Amino acid sequence: MQIIEKYFPQLTDTQREQFQQLDALYRDWNAKINVISRKDIDHLYEHHVLHSLAIAKHNHFVAGTRLLDFGTGGGFPGIPLAILFPDCTFKLIDGTGKKIRVATEVAQAIGLKNVEAVHLRGEDEKGKYNFVISRAVMPLPDLMKIVRKNIAATSCNALPNGVICLKGGELQAELRPFARIAQVTPISNWFDEEWFKQKNIIYIPC
Repeated sequence: MQIIEKYFPQLTDTQREQFQQLDALYRDWNAKINVISRKDIDHLYEHHVLHSLAIAKHNHFVAGTRLLDFGTGGGFPGIPLAILFPDCTFKLIDGTGKKIRVATEVAQAIGLKNVEAVHLRGEDEKGKYNFVISRAVMPLPDLMKIVRKNIAATSCNALPNGVICLKGGELQAELRPFARIAQVTPISNWFDEEWFKQKNIIYIPC
């Protein structure tokens, strides 16, 4: 939890309590439904919560922003961002029902009122959102084909509506179709832990 407060010192008491509850909740659910690798659960706050919150360093979402977390798994990046932005609304979708159950139960347990988690494939999602967010779900060209339909025409943030992805590794081939518009920002710009060295935020305006 200290690593979250290191980079987000202005948390309210409610937000701090919600973040603190995540450890016990994910450990409990992970013992029943494996949503985080067993060896990685001890790094929950760095590798999952803080990683998700890199999106908040990239853009501060204004009240009323609507976000779709595509392929949320057990709730990342949607749940940490929903804690940080209580005046924004988040829809979390995943094609695996048991993962959505974890995301739903965690959100309810910590009292999040701005999250809806639904067992749904991205192709079947019809809603319109300011941003689609995701964490290494699939190659970017495949993702963009599915989610372009979900980007709303009207923006409410300084950053134009679009897709924001957390991605690591070699990205050159994935980014080639979007070379003129994609913006790549190293997460190490904000977080100095070694684990973030090869990880990036990809933003594609739509």
